[in-house]
Amino acid sequence: MIARLVAALFAVLLVAGCSQAPRTVTFHTDGNPEKLSAWGLFTVADGRIAPHEGMITYELNTPLFSDYAQKWRTVWMPRGVHATYRPTDAFDFPVGTIVTKTFYYTTPADAATPQTSANVVKMTPATYQDGVEGLDLKHVRLIETRLLIRRQSGWVALPYVWDADGRDATLARTGADVALTLDEGGGRKVAFNYAVPNQNQCAGCHAQDYRTRAIEPIGLKARHLNRDFPGEGGEVNQLRRLAAAGYLAGAPANGVPRNADWQDPRADTAAQARAYLDINCSHCHNRVGAARTSGLWLDAATVDPRLLGQCKPPVAAGRGTGDRPFDLVPGDPDQSILPYRLASTDPGEMMPELGRDIAHDEGVALVIRYIHTLKGACVAEKGPRR
Repeated sequence: MIARLVAALFAVLLVAGCSQAPRTVTFHTDGNPEKLSAWGLFTVADGRIAPHEGMITYELNTPLFSDYAQKWRTVWMPRGVHATYRPTDAFDFPVGTIVTKTFYYTTPADAATPQTSANVVKMTPATYQDGVEGLDLKHVRLIETRLLIRRQSGWVALPYVWDADGRDATLARTGADVALTLDEGGGRKVAFNYAVPNQNQCAGCHAQDYRTRAIEPIGLKARHLNRDFPGEGGEVNQLRRLAAAGYLAGAPANGVPRNADWQDPRADTAAQARAYLDINCSHCHNRVGAARTSGLWLDAATVDPRLLGQCKPPVAAGRGTGDRPFDLVPGDPDQSILPYRLASTDPGEMMPELGRDIAHDEGVALVIRYIHTLKGACVAEKGPRR
């Protein structure tokens, strides 16, 4: 009898514990909850993950490449506060902001348990679900959800890895490796390790200014967000949607910068490539970034051809040059260092250094097309470089 009472009490406590996950978004001013559910961001039920009230789904004109992972992005703010528009930098977000990015893959249709499937399918373009109302998990392997939390002391990055049952995700302070096989179609399959970054590695990309080393969002900038996207109010400009929701103030009616969609065939090749290099490389390659001393600046604001790599010899690149003389040689991708490093998977050569284990074939092809559009000729420098 006592054993039955103890068992019954345990069951009640278990149910009570499970029910404590908040049903609304909950901002934690300090501490790092072990479970993603403690933030109250999503409901996972009936084969679907859905956002809670106030979370706005957004998409970028050109997204950063992460081993062909698909991404669902949201932003949430407390009532009564808003971000302030900035024309070039990330918007100035208030304390209490939570930015989420959920990384996932499509699994084969015959996968009995998608959440434990090691086989995933290459999807190009990388987003096949708009995610506005959440994600249908019927053929989805959830990998991780990264949070950027704006606390009083600044931004904090937290990576959560989804559990095998797909019901919750667990904080991975030290990162994690997930072994996957990518089906590229045509019988070609590529085995790779998807790397969940540790908290220090998050800062490697998100600390975009060497002087402050402060973490901040990469994608939440005007030029990346200035596009139409479905959601509340229909398919409207995302900046207008954020303003209408009270999440953004100060955005001008005209003159907002806009990056190209790197896959839009109607866009100019140079604009496509510059957008691709901006989102994938400029968080380091800018005048105040970690790679500033390379002399290669790939942010959207840079217009000097030399700073963009044209006929610029490498600086301390070591074997990463592939024995090629310049970062970009107009009309000659085979003599250009940039596509060589983008295509490499050697840790000592590859660029970007973090965030990928395999090459982005389509991105490399775009950069090669871009180089073919460049005009001019490079002259080898004589004597030692200083």
